[in-house]
Amino acid sequence: MIDETLTPEPTENPETQTQPEQQDAPTEQAAEASTPTPEQLLAEEKDRYIRLYSEFDNYRKRTTKERIELMQTAGKDIILSMLEIADDFERALKAIESTDAANNSAIEGFELIYKKLVATLESRGVKAMEAKGKPFDVEFHEAVTRFPAPTEAQKGQVIDELEKGYLLNGHVLRFAKVVVGE
Repeated sequence: MIDETLTPEPTENPETQTQPEQQDAPTEQAAEASTPTPEQLLAEEKDRYIRLYSEFDNYRKRTTKERIELMQTAGKDIILSMLEIADDFERALKAIESTDAANNSAIEGFELIYKKLVATLESRGVKAMEAKGKPFDVEFHEAVTRFPAPTEAQKGQVIDELEKGYLLNGHVLRFAKVVVGE
């Protein structure tokens, strides 16, 4: 008599029995690979924190720079209107100098007021540009006209300045209107 319980039953395909076990193994490995380890989670959060911190730092620097620039150019419109007054003073002083100066005290008064206006503008960061005799530069000069240069050395140079140019804290406030030699 043979004990049938001890012998396995023959199956048609012995590989089918092991296939379910093999299929379970890759899914468990994939599941283990897809769940990040605590170290990976910590590294991702640390990277996210560093990026957020650097973005905020860049934002803070940019807004500080914009605020400083705004404060430096806050009165730009008022300063531009004051420059027109300074131009008028310069024209008046030139006109008075060319005439007989019978009233020296009035001329000195005009000069004092003009110097005070210029000093006030300079204290606010306004600086006059020197253009006459310098090479023409489109960053600072506006060519009103071109004129034949009296000498070869004056070609491309500013021959005459029709209206002064001004800088406000290093930035062009008003371009100098000039005559350029050809």
